[in-house]
Amino acid sequence: MPLELDGNQLTIEDVCAVANARTADVRLAPAAIEQMLRSRELIERLAAGDAPIYAVNTGVGLLANVRIAREELDQLQRNVIRSHSAGVGDPLSREVVRAMMLIRANVLAMGFSGIRPAVAQALCGLLARGVTPVVPSQGSVGASGDLAPLAHMALVLIGEGEAEFDGVVYAGGEALSLAGLEPIVLHPKEGISLINGTQAMLAIGCLELRAAERLADAADVICAMTLDALRGTPRAFDERIHRARPHPGQALSAARLRKLLEGSEIRQSHMECRRVQDAYSLRCAPQVHGAVRDALAEARRVFAIELNSATDNPLVFGDEILSGGNFHGEPLAFQLDFLAVALNALAGISERRIDRLVNPALNEELPAFLAGHPGLESGLMMTQVTAASLVAENRVLAHPASTGSITTSGNKEDFVSMGMTSATKFQRIVRNTRAVLAIEALTAARGLDLLAPLKTSQPLEEARNQIRSVSPPIEADRPFYRDIAAIEELLARTELVACPA
Repeated sequence: MPLELDGNQLTIEDVCAVANARTADVRLAPAAIEQMLRSRELIERLAAGDAPIYAVNTGVGLLANVRIAREELDQLQRNVIRSHSAGVGDPLSREVVRAMMLIRANVLAMGFSGIRPAVAQALCGLLARGVTPVVPSQGSVGASGDLAPLAHMALVLIGEGEAEFDGVVYAGGEALSLAGLEPIVLHPKEGISLINGTQAMLAIGCLELRAAERLADAADVICAMTLDALRGTPRAFDERIHRARPHPGQALSAARLRKLLEGSEIRQSHMECRRVQDAYSLRCAPQVHGAVRDALAEARRVFAIELNSATDNPLVFGDEILSGGNFHGEPLAFQLDFLAVALNALAGISERRIDRLVNPALNEELPAFLAGHPGLESGLMMTQVTAASLVAENRVLAHPASTGSITTSGNKEDFVSMGMTSATKFQRIVRNTRAVLAIEALTAARGLDLLAPLKTSQPLEEARNQIRSVSPPIEADRPFYRDIAAIEELLARTELVACPA
């Protein structure tokens, strides 16, 4: 089924599907086309008149007081795209750029921008034919939206810039030609409407949010494996405790941990031990993992609103055009910074559990560093060092970008969000956190192996089998970077184990 855009119903799951090319048939809904045509009529009337209209017959930013001659209005739109294509740095991934194009097309489909349907349809054409603009990752301050990234995207629509097609990067016009597409000619307001918005930071936010949600689920499973390998107690996950402090995420993580540990032979083997309670990294897992889940849920709520929001400027309402600031990225910047802090905690508590598994000062029941022959072998000693390094990097990256504005555009844009920086930092933190959880999965699986013939619960045995499918049992010291990378990929592409809660 084609994905129809009307500016009101796009979901995070739609974004992920299109970004990963599972959905390519994207088109404008008939109602959206009608609304766009109605608002376009007003722009064409205003462009033919004498009244100053921002970015239609005036310059942009601080140059808004400069009037543009009627015969130069189309050139103004081309110039806006060209001049704003000033990004630097490594290109954004193909998936992020596809997500950007989809979200921008959906915003335009709302009909508040006053542009022709053909412009949004041109973005849909790039998605359908697999043409992906090359978009540098740096250069946006998050207001007036992600100007530089969106300008690089729009540059390809007019046959300029660079784009990837069929695995090869071409000049923008050549990529269009190879895909059977034609450049578009921009008319009044259409250039500015392609670049005013939050779609770069939102694209990263949506894709990384989904990845982070998967990591939150994996963290519960891996934590349960660690707890059983350490002969911990699940009593701290008792439902009564969590009803007494009813944060939704906490309750969900506690329920999952209870289910995951149910029926473990290892647990039955030490029911009479004298240990009263475990360390915080085990006992407080529902509180920490749950707080992460709640942060993810709030970000999902904000991102869902932004996906179907008009972020252009100015906006058309009936027979009136209004200038405002919906392009400002602050709502997203805050959430992206909050998510960075939350994922830092998820990685941090995981690293502490790794240390408890390998550190002989904290765990006397398993061999030092989980080595088969401690001393001759170092076992998993260095994996904890790697995890510590990643957590340290996360702490630096978790410093919020949204707290620091730098004035731009001749002091016209005097308070900006820095949301794109928040987004790219969060992207790095997600990758680091996935690696830390992969290391915990590796060490927890090894810990369970060493308790044989005792078995853990059925769902955790299933999770261990998944890990062992990409990381064989450890018989002796070996280079562990391959195991970590393989488990990372496993966590990125699949749910570790189905867990009813």
